[in-house]
Amino acid sequence: MDWIQALILGLVQGLTEYLPVSSSGHLTILSNFFGIDGADNLQFTVAVHVATVLSTLVILWKEIDWILKGLFKFKMNDETKYALNIVVSMIPVGIIGVFFKDKVEEAFGAGLLIVGVMLCVTSVLLIFSYYAKPRVKEHISMWDAFVIGVAQACAVLPGLSRSGSTIATGLMLGDKKEKLAQFSFLMVIPPILGEALLDVLKAMKGDEVVSDSIGLFPMIVGFVAAFLSGCFACKLMINLVKKGKLVYFGIYCAIIGVTVLIYQLTR
Repeated sequence: MDWIQALILGLVQGLTEYLPVSSSGHLTILSNFFGIDGADNLQFTVAVHVATVLSTLVILWKEIDWILKGLFKFKMNDETKYALNIVVSMIPVGIIGVFFKDKVEEAFGAGLLIVGVMLCVTSVLLIFSYYAKPRVKEHISMWDAFVIGVAQACAVLPGLSRSGSTIATGLMLGDKKEKLAQFSFLMVIPPILGEALLDVLKAMKGDEVVSDSIGLFPMIVGFVAAFLSGCFACKLMINLVKKGKLVYFGIYCAIIGVTVLIYQLTR
C-alpha cells in the first residue's frame, strides 16, 4: 500500500464511518480495487477506525464531558444511566470480539460477495426504518441499548453499516432521532479503543502489528485523513439523522450492493 492509496482509504473511512453506508464495505471494495489483501489490510482498518473514534471525541466532547462529570458525582443520575446503557450496548460486540474474532477476520478476507450481500441488508434496514412508525419514546432504555448493541455486533461483517444498523434499529424501537446518532457514535468508542489496546499489547510482546505491505508512513497518512474526514462526517450525520434523510442512503447502498454482486457473480 502506498501513501496515495492510504490517503484515499483514510478519507473514505472517515466519511463512511458515520454515514450509514458501511465503512468496512467501502474499504473492502477499494482494497480489492487496489489489489490489497483483506487480511493484510486488517491492521490498517483498525488504525483508521481509531482515527474516527478520535474524531468522535472531538465533535462530541461536550456530551462526553457531561457523562464524565455525572459519573464522578457517584450517584444514580441521568449521566450514570447513560453510561450504563453504553456499557450494556458493548456486551454483544464484546462477546463477538472474545469468542469469534478469528471468524470476523476471515470475513474481512472473504472477498466482495459478502460485502455486496451485507450492503443490500443495510439498504433494507435503512428503508424499513424510514417507513416504520413506532411510538416514540422519551429515553433510550437499557433494553433498547442492548438490542442496539446486538445490531452493532452484527455490523462487524464488512458491508453491514454499523451506524446504519444501530440507528435504524433504534428508530424501529421508537427512540428519538435527536438522541440516536449521538448514542450510536458514543457506544462505538470503547470497543474500538479496546481493539487498539489489544494491538498495542501485541506490539509490546513483539508480535507484528503493522504489515510490511502497508508501512508506517502510509499508516500515518491514512490515520490523519480518516480523522479529518471523520470530524466532518460526524457533524453532518447528526444533522441528517435529525432530518430523517437516511432513506437516500438506503437507495445508495442498494445500488452499490447490487453492482458489487453483479460484478462478483459475472467474473
